[in-house]
Amino acid sequence: MSVAVFTFYLFAICTITGGLFTVISRNPVHSVLWLILAFLSSAGLFVLLGAEFVAMLLIIVYVGAVAVLFLFVVMMLDIDFAELKAEMAKYMPLALLIGLVLLMQFTMAFGVWEASEQAEGLRDAVTPTDTHNTAALGLLLYDKYFLIFQLSGLILLVAMIGAIVLTLRHRTDVKRQNVVAQMHRDPAKAMELKDVKPGQGL
Repeated sequence: MSVAVFTFYLFAICTITGGLFTVISRNPVHSVLWLILAFLSSAGLFVLLGAEFVAMLLIIVYVGAVAVLFLFVVMMLDIDFAELKAEMAKYMPLALLIGLVLLMQFTMAFGVWEASEQAEGLRDAVTPTDTHNTAALGLLLYDKYFLIFQLSGLILLVAMIGAIVLTLRHRTDVKRQNVVAQMHRDPAKAMELKDVKPGQGL
């Protein structure tokens, strides 16, 4: 067994183990830590595939931002996890049934999986062999699929604005800042000067 094959199996086992313990771990902090292990192992698999940019992106974005955010939220929020687990126990039979159906579907899908003989040639045709994978990814996103890339960003922007609009609630007991009124106010009406004589208060 070569070093590359051994490294692949090591990262693959760590990824599967991290994902499994993320789901079945009783402590939510431990779940986030197992999730970080799964992300790091997945980044190692991307490095073995020659996609260093995607691997570094996975570490910087998911491990450095998303997973750490999950960890801080879990540690700072005072959540009664015992009550949540008691509620989840009622739906355990349904969850097991859905998991069994998904497992059967995966078995049926991968049981008839056959790799095409033209797959390697098609992959080489998409990205030039003399170009680095990061440069090739940039050429694909910002040259060949530029319009689709911009439209996907626009869809995400509309989804973000929609989520803000749907969750925004105007409360009457909260004072809100009116920027336009502040900019157009008259200083003569906003301030009143008092002539205070020496030895007297207001």
